[in-house]
Amino acid sequence: MNKLAFVMAIVFASFSALAQNDPKALGILDAMSKKYKEMASFKARFSYTLENTAAKTKESSGGDIIVKGPKFHLKMANQEIYNNGTTVWTYIKESNDVNITNNDPEEDELNPSKIYNLYKQGYKYRYLEDKIINGVTYEVVELNPEDTRKKFFKIKIEIKKTDHSLHSWQIFEKNGNRYSWSVTEFTPNFKVEDTYFNFDKNKYPGVNVEDLR
Repeated sequence: MNKLAFVMAIVFASFSALAQNDPKALGILDAMSKKYKEMASFKARFSYTLENTAAKTKESSGGDIIVKGPKFHLKMANQEIYNNGTTVWTYIKESNDVNITNNDPEEDELNPSKIYNLYKQGYKYRYLEDKIINGVTYEVVELNPEDTRKKFFKIKIEIKKTDHSLHSWQIFEKNGNRYSWSVTEFTPNFKVEDTYFNFDKNKYPGVNVEDLR
């Protein structure tokens, strides 16, 4: 092998190594995913921030979510999303409108009901650091989508080291927006009926229904 070919081989090997997913990150993510998959259901309360430093904007709010398998009900200040695994109802509080669509697992992949399982398809991941907050150690992992057409380019996830619970995550968009979610309360195996994930228009007097299916 000549010198140039040898150098190129070393460079190629280095890039190939960088392209591989980090086994330490995989172990952390697998432990977190296993924890949540073993729960029949859960309820979580969270804080939420949207920030863009270039535009000097920052919005904060909170909400809660109940998840049972593929079903979830997400409640935030300005909207609610019901998903029974087949149909999705998005209710806008300000206008008293609800849009009905078919559930598409490929869409809205970043909602809080999916983040613990997100890494398994279409992402590269790597361990960044251990981070101590108020005496508690969290393991920080970075995800990068393999599809460069996505509007976001990075996700940072913080996972509690002692019990593998999800503490927070940040989503970085190419336009400068940064979305931050942080779990403030968590109830595993929360008892909930399947009907809870269906939108009942009788509970929203005068609601305007737009069926987009």
